[in-house]
Amino acid sequence: MTVTQLEVAAEENAKKEVEQTVWESAKGCKWGLFWSFTVSLCVIMEGYDLNLLGNFFAFPEFAKRYGHYVSPEAGYQLTPAWQAGLNNGSGVGAFFGAFLNGYLSTRFGHKRVLIAALAVLSCLIFITFLAQSAVMLLIGQLLSGLTWGIFATTAPAYASEVLPLNLRVYMTSWTNMCFIIGQLIASGVLAGLVNLQSEWAFRIPFALQWVWPAFLIPVLCFAPESPWHFVRKGRPEDAKKSLQRLYGKNATEVQIQDTLAAITKTNALEQEMEIGTSYRDCFKGFEARRTEIACVCFAGQVLSGSSFAYNSTYFFQQVGLTSDQTYKLNVGGTGMALFGAFCSWIFVMPYFGRRRIYLTGMGFCVSVLFIIGILNTQTDNKHVGLAQAVLTLLWTFGYQLSMGQLGWSIPAEVGSTRLRQKTVCIARNAYYVVSVISQVLQPYFMNPTAWNLRGYTGFFWGGTALLTFIWAFFRLPELKGRSYEELDVLFAQGVPARKFKTTEVSTIHAKETKYVEKDLNQS
Repeated sequence: MTVTQLEVAAEENAKKEVEQTVWESAKGCKWGLFWSFTVSLCVIMEGYDLNLLGNFFAFPEFAKRYGHYVSPEAGYQLTPAWQAGLNNGSGVGAFFGAFLNGYLSTRFGHKRVLIAALAVLSCLIFITFLAQSAVMLLIGQLLSGLTWGIFATTAPAYASEVLPLNLRVYMTSWTNMCFIIGQLIASGVLAGLVNLQSEWAFRIPFALQWVWPAFLIPVLCFAPESPWHFVRKGRPEDAKKSLQRLYGKNATEVQIQDTLAAITKTNALEQEMEIGTSYRDCFKGFEARRTEIACVCFAGQVLSGSSFAYNSTYFFQQVGLTSDQTYKLNVGGTGMALFGAFCSWIFVMPYFGRRRIYLTGMGFCVSVLFIIGILNTQTDNKHVGLAQAVLTLLWTFGYQLSMGQLGWSIPAEVGSTRLRQKTVCIARNAYYVVSVISQVLQPYFMNPTAWNLRGYTGFFWGGTALLTFIWAFFRLPELKGRSYEELDVLFAQGVPARKFKTTEVSTIHAKETKYVEKDLNQS
């Protein structure tokens, strides 16, 4: 195929992707949907474990086994230092796992790395299941976190590479839904075992982690590798075979060739723009801006107050709710999170841009967190604790309508295709770094033997959420409806964030293209 034919085929593919409805794209790439759906199921394990361990601190049998007796009122408690350490163990491991995945996936591809990580995790689960001390439990969390970092960074990157334009936001955000499903499963398991008077109350939840590798490893052996990976490796025939598997038997030869041409042209454009494939390249030139956006959007999930308002069973306990009320509310809150994520798919994402959704959601979370803090001044009202608990559930719903979904989607969209995996890894590591800091602070905010701030913590996280809102207003561009090639041009030309939506881009002669704003009366 000549250069001119390649450009024409790529333009034709881009035009078709823009004109297609979501339903038409789904029917045309149903196997791509299936495999993206399946790969993302690995993230259920991370959501399950993180919700499990964070909520074990209010679990009577867990606190008795790994903590110490404080007083008749407080009962058994882990020290704030051990709470922070156990909370952060998997996060620290996941940080290094995500960093490692940037190298491994570039060299070996998503599929082989994912299957290997699942096999390794199957062995590491024995450490947490058999843990006889908090030290052994911490070691198990650290090592298991290596694999969770791989799952969390592979799933959105894979989804963004195997699906057409108007499906990518749904399946990259499906990763977030899998995270919620894992949390919901953990909440249900905890609620069902909270009154069990033995160490099996917390060992059974650990043992259930073996279900996922046993199911996923044999299924993923049949998954196709990303066609983008093959193009970057100079293997166009393998990329074509992968596309044929993703689009199915109903796809025409022209459709496959046009899609392959679009991938090849985008990769060639980025090579021409001197975009490399190393971590260092993520911080060069206009790539630094893309990396910044990915990092802050992912870290914004924590900065919006998720450590406080989302995993809130310990907070519920400290404001006077019983263990039974606490874990029932936790199940309800996680169910509301999943409902909010589905509502986002149906009522929000099809009609509004990424920038508007993110700003509105962050503004809502700021308001709720400050209200929780203000309510804590009413210490003489016995209903304040319940009102604060209800507000955390409302926060959860608003969070999952917005940042909860887009925190996964935007990092997978915003990076250049040659650096996509590494951009996602860096962004997820920004999340892990901020999460580790928050998980160190949060036990001290809540623990009655430390700062004991309870609802006043809402002021702190409301402040961090406000700062993130201000950043997003000035720095977060609109990505909806843009092909990866168009995004390359927009970032290369330095288009301001607030003008991304209104800028016309021609990608035929991308290096010479200058941006011009659309006539808004015609767009």
